Amino acid sequence: MTPGRIVLLNGASSAGKTTLARAFQDQRQEPWFHLALDQFRDGMPPAYRGLNSPEGMPGARGLNVVPVTRQGQRVTEVRFGDVGHRMLQGMHRAIRAFALAGNDVVVDDLCLEPAILADYLEALEGLWVLFVAVRAPLEVVQARENSRPGRFPGTAFSHFDQVHAHGLYDLEVDTEADSPEGCAQRIAAFIDAGHTPQAFNQLRLQGPSCRANA
Repeated sequence: MTPGRIVLLNGASSAGKTTLARAFQDQRQEPWFHLALDQFRDGMPPAYRGLNSPEGMPGARGLNVVPVTRQGQRVTEVRFGDVGHRMLQGMHRAIRAFALAGNDVVVDDLCLEPAILADYLEALEGLWVLFVAVRAPLEVVQARENSRPGRFPGTAFSHFDQVHAHGLYDLEVDTEADSPEGCAQRIAAFIDAGHTPQAFNQLRLQGPSCRANA
């Protein structure tokens, strides 16, 4: 069976990744499955979805949302514990399994720390992966975050630069400068032109330096 293709959308919270993924699905004749970090996070036991959980508690071992001070601002940081990292490893390999079964997949995620990108490089080795940066200006991302229920203020600010620190992509889109449909068309144009993505292979060649800077 011919493996499916993977489009990996990486960007800050509220950058527009989910809206872009859905616009891309709508434009394609063939089915693309949308897999997102939120889906896997929501599958964790509630006790492991922490809100400022102290060290050693289940919430700190899973995905913990913690208030911190950054550059003089009170913001929200997302931290993964040992259970959270196992969830991420399972997610990355579920994406691989989808593709190996012949499914095309568009993934909506954010590479918050070096280990996340490093595990993606390992889990998706040998597959067709288009690595896409989803960007928007900080003030736009913050305004979106403030207008949406259930979002913790300052989350995007806390990791705005961090998620793109590795600096290497196949394609970059700006969801403020272009509509979701326009951004989706740029991704589709890359695919339909028959281009071969190179970012993941180049990041693997960088080895430990890539992981240290991610």
